[in-house]
Amino acid sequence: MQVGGLQITRKRKSPRINRRTAIVDIGSNSIRLVVYQGPARVPAILFNEKVMAGLGKELATSGAIADDSMALAIQALERFYRLCKQMDVDSIKSFATAAVRDASNGKDLLKVAAQIGFDTQVLKGEEEAEMAGLGVLSAIPDAHGIVGDLGGGSLELAMIDKGKVLERYSFPLGVLRVAELRAKGKDKLKRQVRKMLKKTGWDQNGQDLPFYLVGGSWRSLARLDMFDSGYPLPVIHHYEMQPQRARRLVSQLARMNKAKLKEVPGLSTSRIPTLDDAAWLLSFVVRYLGSSTMIVSAYGVREGLLFKNVSKPESKRDPLLLATEESGAAQARFPANSKLLGKWIAPIFADDPPEWQRIRQAACNLGDVAWRANPNFRAERGLVMGLHGNWVGITGVEREQLGQTLYTSFGGGTDIFPGGGKLASETATQRAICWGLAMRLGQRLSGGTRNPLEQTQLRKVDGRLEIVMATDLKPLYGDAVAKRHLQLANLLKLEPVLVTE
Repeated sequence: MQVGGLQITRKRKSPRINRRTAIVDIGSNSIRLVVYQGPARVPAILFNEKVMAGLGKELATSGAIADDSMALAIQALERFYRLCKQMDVDSIKSFATAAVRDASNGKDLLKVAAQIGFDTQVLKGEEEAEMAGLGVLSAIPDAHGIVGDLGGGSLELAMIDKGKVLERYSFPLGVLRVAELRAKGKDKLKRQVRKMLKKTGWDQNGQDLPFYLVGGSWRSLARLDMFDSGYPLPVIHHYEMQPQRARRLVSQLARMNKAKLKEVPGLSTSRIPTLDDAAWLLSFVVRYLGSSTMIVSAYGVREGLLFKNVSKPESKRDPLLLATEESGAAQARFPANSKLLGKWIAPIFADDPPEWQRIRQAACNLGDVAWRANPNFRAERGLVMGLHGNWVGITGVEREQLGQTLYTSFGGGTDIFPGGGKLASETATQRAICWGLAMRLGQRLSGGTRNPLEQTQLRKVDGRLEIVMATDLKPLYGDAVAKRHLQLANLLKLEPVLVTE
């Protein structure tokens, strides 16, 4: 374009490598916007906001969305659409669940949502159950059991096994409806719930299977249980409870006042009014199913929708390794050498079981994430990344191993990190310390670059911990490297030896 005799070339907007996807979840209790960016298999959350609109609060009495709830919903949708535009998202997915599905004026809300700019898909009950099941499978790939997704207007159940969602059911048992049913009397409520659950046929098939908890109300109960039991981690994903804890929560909530509940870390105050009903229903369901344990999933319907569109090869990738690889590469000093570092230290840990090998590799993936921190706080920075990172596909025990490895690798020494050792066994913790020292040695030898790792070898031979390198590379074996070599060898009760060829 020519302006005033000058030729002006407009710069084309360069495409992002990682697309941004926004999901607007119009639920019966809350409306939420989540913006994701990153690998389709495990995208990172850029933004997350909810509005407790309570669309389903009057369904049991009037059959319609209340006027004040409708107004809150429209206000939220208008804000969310503007935010999506400001965040320059590449695609917007909008879906609605039980309240909009069942309300006599649900179509009115959909019409306004369309005018705002949302093409909203109304999920059928079984579709919602399927998405919840896929969400759990995306976060816990080896999950086998029954998924329970408790929303404001409905309860979805799905059987999952070997990476697939099998039978699916949806019942009008959301927390906003259970209160109305309970008001009619406990016996009548029990009969109604038992009659609904009987349709699954899982009173026998569900015996001794894990029950996976999805939905804000049940996650809030888990937060309360974490607080009550003194659980050492603030991360809720893969938190596990014994089935009898559900009954304990019922009695505990009957005694606790709202002021005390507000002291529970991470517990949304907007969930407090429905906790009693959520706890009663959870207790009844796990007793009916004979569940072996209860496991919380941070992923649910929204993540299930994303996972459904992932290619089959991509869906098979380990979510923990993929996420840590992406995060580590983004923060590395030089082009990421995480796989090389993992390969370099692997020979001395050949007897590690497979479940430890993946945690060790995840630590190597994050092996350069703390270099920007003040040297006095690098160990703490590594610990936070491993222990509190937004990872899935990892248990609490494994988080402690991952955090300990990075704490040691970034200079925490051979001590257990402050507050550590409460979930992982002493054997697992000591192994993590060894991994951390091995990573620390590899990073010092290579300076965080690739070639030294490719051109040298770390191995155990006849009571010796050997570093093998060509003679012309011997200058790489400086005093700092020798000290770290000795430290690792001492911990492994081996003799440190440099071998030149």
